[in-house]
Amino acid sequence: MLRTRILNDASPARVSQKDLIALSAPAKVIPLDAVNIKSLQAGSYISLFKGRGMEFDESRPYQPGDDPRNIDWRVTARSNQPYTKLYREERERPVYVVTDLRNNMHFATRGRFKSVTASYVASCLAWAAHHRGDRLGGIIFGDNSCTEIRPKMGRRAVLRYLHSIAEHPDWDLSHALGQSNQYETFLRAISALRRVVRPGSLVIIISDFLGFREMCYAMLAKLSQHNELLTVSVSDPIEMSPPPPGNYRLVCGDQERSIETYSTQARNEYSEKFNQRQEELSSFFRRYGIHNISISTDQDPIDATINSLGKRVN
Repeated sequence: MLRTRILNDASPARVSQKDLIALSAPAKVIPLDAVNIKSLQAGSYISLFKGRGMEFDESRPYQPGDDPRNIDWRVTARSNQPYTKLYREERERPVYVVTDLRNNMHFATRGRFKSVTASYVASCLAWAAHHRGDRLGGIIFGDNSCTEIRPKMGRRAVLRYLHSIAEHPDWDLSHALGQSNQYETFLRAISALRRVVRPGSLVIIISDFLGFREMCYAMLAKLSQHNELLTVSVSDPIEMSPPPPGNYRLVCGDQERSIETYSTQARNEYSEKFNQRQEELSSFFRRYGIHNISISTDQDPIDATINSLGKRVN
C-alpha cells in the first residue's frame, strides 16, 4: 500500500515535504464530516462546492419582488400557482490544524518520534480538508517558533502548510538540550489560535498535551463555544507505563542520562500519574464536547487516523 511504503522508507525522526505530499491519496477516504461538525452556537455548515454558492432550502408561493430566475417550475406546474425556490447561503468552513513540534515531541522509544507521528496526522487531515473543499490554515509551534498560517482554499494552501511543517526551525534539535517551559509555549500557541480563528471553524490540535493547564483550559473552553474542536493526543508507550525493571540510557543530542526502574512503588506511581493526567484531559474534553482520539508512536499514524475517524463511503 502507498502509505505503508511511505512509512517504511521514511525517517522515524524527521519528515520530508515529499512524504507529506504523498499522503494526499490515503487522505481521500478520511471523512472530516464524520465528526459531528456542529458547535454549540455556530450551527451546521454547508460545503462550498455546490455551483451557485447557494444551497436549496425550500419552495414557497411566489411573492412580488422575487427573482423570476428562482421560480420552481416543477412545483409551479404541479400546483397551478407560481412558487419560488429559497436558498441558504453557503459557508465554506475554515479548518485550522495545530501541530506541536516542541522539544518534548521529538521523542520515541518505539515507532517514530511523536513529532513525526503528529506531522503525518496533520498532513492527512490537511489533505482531507482540501478534498472536502474547506479552507485550510493553522499553527505550527515549537519552543523557538510559532508559525501562523491564514486559511486559504486549494492545493497550494495545503502545500504551504506541509512546507511549514517540514521546514519548521524546531526540527533542529541542536538548541533543544536545555529545559523548555512547556506551559508557556502551549499557552502562546493557544493564544495565537484564539486571535485567528473565526466562529464556525473546525480546529484540530495534534499534541502530547504536556504543559496543557491553567489558562490553556480556559482558552480552549472558550474556543469550543463557537467552533468544533478535534484533539489528537500523541503518546509513546513508555509514557503510559515504564519499561521492565532495569537500567536504561536516555540520549538527547550530546546529552545522556541513566534511569533505573527497579522500584515497584516508583513504577506504580509513574503509571498512576500518567493515567490521572489522561483522565483529567478526557474529562475536560467531554465537558466541552471536544472530540478526542489517541495515537501511539508505535501505531501506523495514517491507519490510526482513518480508523478513528471512519472511512468515507462514496
